[in-house]
Amino acid sequence: MGLFTRAIIVAVALAMVRSSHPLGFAPWQPPAGANLPVFGYTVVRTYPHDRDAFTQGLQFLDGFLYEGTGLNGRSSIRKVKLETGEVVQRRDVPAQYFGEGIVVWQSELFELTWQSGVAFIYDRATFAPRRSVKYQGEGWGLTHDGTNLVMSDGSDSLRLLDPATFAERRRVKVTAAGAPLRALNELEYLKGEIFANVWQTDCVARIDPKTGRVTGWVDLQGLLSARDRASTDVLNGIAYDAAGDRLFITGKLWPRLFEIKLTAKVK
Repeated sequence: MGLFTRAIIVAVALAMVRSSHPLGFAPWQPPAGANLPVFGYTVVRTYPHDRDAFTQGLQFLDGFLYEGTGLNGRSSIRKVKLETGEVVQRRDVPAQYFGEGIVVWQSELFELTWQSGVAFIYDRATFAPRRSVKYQGEGWGLTHDGTNLVMSDGSDSLRLLDPATFAERRRVKVTAAGAPLRALNELEYLKGEIFANVWQTDCVARIDPKTGRVTGWVDLQGLLSARDRASTDVLNGIAYDAAGDRLFITGKLWPRLFEIKLTAKVK
């Protein structure tokens, strides 16, 4: 077992002991496949982020961040200025719903809920509700690949959904060195890959969406200082600016959002 895998297991154990939030997510399975490449990062720039935002979904589009936040009574969808962290548009979610992953698709914004089995669809420009759809199981992360919505549910599966109806087209089982990789959370599609945060870790899996195979890991340990980390929850926000080729990372209740560049493989 490598140092990176050991660090992830320790981080998970500590997070489970310390977390006071009623998250109830799936049991952890440590990453398999010690021979898979591990990528590091360098911080390009740091931006402010709302410390009260329990980030569940993140997307960068047309110069703004779209963010979905969670917790009952605190869930919302937001449009945020990257440079200042100012929330320029917001719609709160009824208190009985725990907001989860979001994605903008054409003129609509989709938002999952954790255990309510319902997704809300809003007008992207106004945030006015348009409709809702039901699904089975839990809702965690959400992205799109240009054709399908891609949804995680805390298991080792990714669901590919019809954006028009939310009907499931197929599922992809995610594996690392042949072993199921569970607890897939926030998702981002970029450059033909799906980046998936593994819940309760600072680890992002790079997934081939055609096969479900993990092709490598991104080790994001150390983004926050020890002082900031003590009052935050887990990493859970990935957004990609395709026009500017910029990758953004944040987390639940994090005071900062980071623009990063991936670095060479860690030996």
